[in-house]
Amino acid sequence: MTLFRHIYPGNNTPLGFYSYYDYILSQESAGKIYCIKGGPGTGKSTFMRKIAEEFASQGENIDFLMCSSDPDSLDGIILKERSIALIDATSPHTVDPINPGAVDTIIHLGEYWNEEGIRQNKNAVMATGRRIHKYFAQGYNYLAAAGNIYENIANIYEEAAEKAEIYKMAARIVNKELGSYEISLSTGGIKKAFASAVTPEGIVNQIHSLVKGYKRIYLISGPVGFSSGKILSTVMESAAYRGFFTEAYYCPIRPAGEPEHLLIPELSVALLSANAYHDVEAWEIAESASDNGDYPEIILIDMNEMSDESEIELQATFIEKSLAEFENLLSSAIKCIRKAKKEHDLLESYYIPNMDFKKIDILRNEIIGKIREQGL
Repeated sequence: MTLFRHIYPGNNTPLGFYSYYDYILSQESAGKIYCIKGGPGTGKSTFMRKIAEEFASQGENIDFLMCSSDPDSLDGIILKERSIALIDATSPHTVDPINPGAVDTIIHLGEYWNEEGIRQNKNAVMATGRRIHKYFAQGYNYLAAAGNIYENIANIYEEAAEKAEIYKMAARIVNKELGSYEISLSTGGIKKAFASAVTPEGIVNQIHSLVKGYKRIYLISGPVGFSSGKILSTVMESAAYRGFFTEAYYCPIRPAGEPEHLLIPELSVALLSANAYHDVEAWEIAESASDNGDYPEIILIDMNEMSDESEIELQATFIEKSLAEFENLLSSAIKCIRKAKKEHDLLESYYIPNMDFKKIDILRNEIIGKIREQGL
């Protein structure tokens, strides 16, 4: 079964652009990491996408690392079986080689542009760049304000949470999924990323692409602001102590908080959070995870059952007004990011006519050949 997953390694958040790029592929496990440099419109995304398509056509599993600021663009790809990554290493997610030659290689597509042609548009390039920076700054200010409102809502639910019930639920999951495994001498690794993103097209989530073939899925539902993070963090820590590798996916509104989705690939177990912004229905996730008609076991958990309803009712009016403010601020942020995307498209137009894409095609075929030589 070939798996194509879609993941966001970075995101637009209340903390600005937030990166989990360091978790894409560890230096120790990597067969090769290609750091791709070059300006807008130099073909980085197309370069990576065509390489991915080449190996996808051979049935290989690929993680597509999506760009939160341009849904049509890639920030990278991972060829899973080969432990090879190609990464857009330009701002705002600048990546520099850690172990040049041994692991990391720089590919600079700027070597294939007509610099004189670009310089003829110097003033326009600089002015467009300033507008992009301005719109992102405005968008991040709106997101910061939205994040503060969200924290007000989250604090209400945190205070109303019946913590004993939450820890009991976490303990039941740990016992069911991990109870038969001994504590390991070596701690399991954790990969961090985002399954959803704040994009020019609104909130986009890729949750369904992550669970293909999973056998058991815990679907944890609750209102916006009610976090399942305590459950997920407990399970994640317990899995790590037993030597299991986990994948933790974070909320773009709380990127440095607790995870909102957790995968334990070796056990084929996933814990997913559902709310109004990632409305995951049981039947939909079952369809996404099914493998040749073999459907997963879906276990439903309602966070509302682990809270003091009377406390929430006392704050109902405040929650309703806060949610309306949050949505307005989020909408304003998305409009700014959309403006930045439009300006970025304009910026690309100054570079595209000055690129030698035929030479880049030759380079891409050379890279494909080198990847094949490394073998599986």
